[in-house]
Amino acid sequence: MKSDVEISQSTNMLPITEVAGKLGIKPSDLVLYGNYKAKVNFRSQDAKHQGKLILVTSINPTAAGEGKTTVTIGLGDGMNQINKKAALALREPSLGPVMGMKGGATGGGYAQVVPMEDINLHFTGDFDALTEAHDTLSALIDNHIHHGNKLNIDPRQIVWKRVLDVNDRELRQVVVGLGGRTSGVPRQDGFDITVASELMAILCLASDLNDLKQRISKILIGYTYDRKPVTVGDLGVQGALALLLKDAIKPNLVQTIEHTPAFIHGGPFANIAHGCNSLLATQAALNYGDYAITEAGFGSDLGAEKFLDIVSPRLKKTPDCIVMVATVRALKLNGGQDKKTLTEENVEALKNGAVNLKRHVEGMKRYGKPVVVAINKFATDTDAEINALEEYIDKELNVPYEIITSFADGGKGAVDLANTVVKLCDKKTEFTPLYSDNDSLENKMERIVGEIYGGKGVVLSSKAKSALKRLKKHGYDKLPVCMAKTQYSFTDNAKLLGAPEDFVIHVSDLQPKLGAGFVVAMTGKILTMPGLPTHPASLDMDIDENGKITGLF
Repeated sequence: MKSDVEISQSTNMLPITEVAGKLGIKPSDLVLYGNYKAKVNFRSQDAKHQGKLILVTSINPTAAGEGKTTVTIGLGDGMNQINKKAALALREPSLGPVMGMKGGATGGGYAQVVPMEDINLHFTGDFDALTEAHDTLSALIDNHIHHGNKLNIDPRQIVWKRVLDVNDRELRQVVVGLGGRTSGVPRQDGFDITVASELMAILCLASDLNDLKQRISKILIGYTYDRKPVTVGDLGVQGALALLLKDAIKPNLVQTIEHTPAFIHGGPFANIAHGCNSLLATQAALNYGDYAITEAGFGSDLGAEKFLDIVSPRLKKTPDCIVMVATVRALKLNGGQDKKTLTEENVEALKNGAVNLKRHVEGMKRYGKPVVVAINKFATDTDAEINALEEYIDKELNVPYEIITSFADGGKGAVDLANTVVKLCDKKTEFTPLYSDNDSLENKMERIVGEIYGGKGVVLSSKAKSALKRLKKHGYDKLPVCMAKTQYSFTDNAKLLGAPEDFVIHVSDLQPKLGAGFVVAMTGKILTMPGLPTHPASLDMDIDENGKITGLF
């Protein structure tokens, strides 16, 4: 079989104006980026129609691969195979994992969004604009201090770091302002990856340019010497920052290999941020399509929980159906099989690891919405393994399931899943929130850990306890909680796979993100600036004199 990039390069794409026409988007509402990419002039208040919403999530990701994005894209193509008007809403890839270890975020095989190379490499410049806007704020903060510091900002209490969309561990902790009086005020600083920036979260939760500016003005940048909060609004630069994001706020429109329209916009990581594409992209998919299919980052304990508890209230729409992606390979790894032997049949390891799937399904069922398991079939899966998984789902989970083969078969490999999703979307169900805004931060974290992770509770470090007191003092304690946690486990220990019991989550810090409208709970050893692996994917990439790219997956 051809590589992903070879399949992408052999695709006969439709002009993006024709793809937009499928959804009824007028040419006058498009900002073209060549023949196959466009931004759409869409605001949430422009929505005149609301289709069905499908949320795709998965078990905990593993080195074996789950193919959640591949399933999401395959389902979109499968919907169109059965003559349903569907639109996808996906996140944009970050250059950090593209050049690192995880890879891009455009699907795989014959279930891809195209042009794959462009989407994975800068796309329409959204992440570049976010990086520039974020670091402009950093420069403006330091400039304010250098020229007299009228706001009385304490350089030791600045919480706004710099960002870069590259995995660069060397920049986690730095000192800035060296070089004498003309080079600023020396202080400790650091870099996060761009997808961890609060500006990324704000972009993904804003309803229009004015809302974007209002949210930016609320960003907490630090504290004064007498410990009073200082915001971007106090600095008076929200207009300039919004100006830098005037184009980035518009959703991007592309297509799948089978020409299904796909809105790709925003890209916060789910382990260090809220992990969902933009509100505007999802609303556009709901407005223009009868079925909007969106994907939350990593497993359901992270991305899906945050979609349901943080995004849905702002979207004012809850999913009509939740798709849980699982693979035989990943469940065997959760069951103790060595990743080097995953191609070998091991029904026992599969059964042992299936408890991971069970906990994810139970967590999603808790919200009251119908759940279907999508078994993403790999060529190495044996009949005995597939039968054992089907039997487990029938006996233990009490939810429907379908086998999906979109990697090899495109939309045809997802027709059964599409038909099941349509039926589930027609069910009348009530959404049950996990917590209310008035619950305490402690209670919100306890509910997430107990009902979604399956743990006993949370333990706050002394730093987190101090942060909690400060949050309560300034009235920030009624915001939703965004858990920053390893994606590999229900716990805060990446090595504890399966469905661990009797564990607690260790919260090291609580960080208010006032513009985004939530509090980030830092757990375990989570890092907001990843590092590169021993063999980065970039070592295998190249481009020839004719511009042909190789090695990009």
